[in-house]
Amino acid sequence: MDDEHENLVRVAIFGQEYTVKAKADSKYIADVAQYVDEQMRDVEESLSSTQSGMRIAILAAMSITDDLFATRREKNGVIEQVEDKAASLIEFIDETVIST
Repeated sequence: MDDEHENLVRVAIFGQEYTVKAKADSKYIADVAQYVDEQMRDVEESLSSTQSGMRIAILAAMSITDDLFATRREKNGVIEQVEDKAASLIEFIDETVIST
């Protein structure tokens, strides 16, 4: 990914066309837009009545953010487990070295 070069990418999200200018790779930008579009369509399908695009976008943003927060919690849990195991190993090595 070239951080100095900004790409202009035309994407479609929930029936609307947007031109996105970003330093990210154009395929990455298109993938992000496609994911947002899919999330908005999933939200729309889950609703029992017709809602505004703004409401659907907000609900999709909340769903995406919930997924992000859950992933962060999971990652932090894994990091904590690794740190605990590393501390246990260090303690074991220290005890083994001292007793020999």
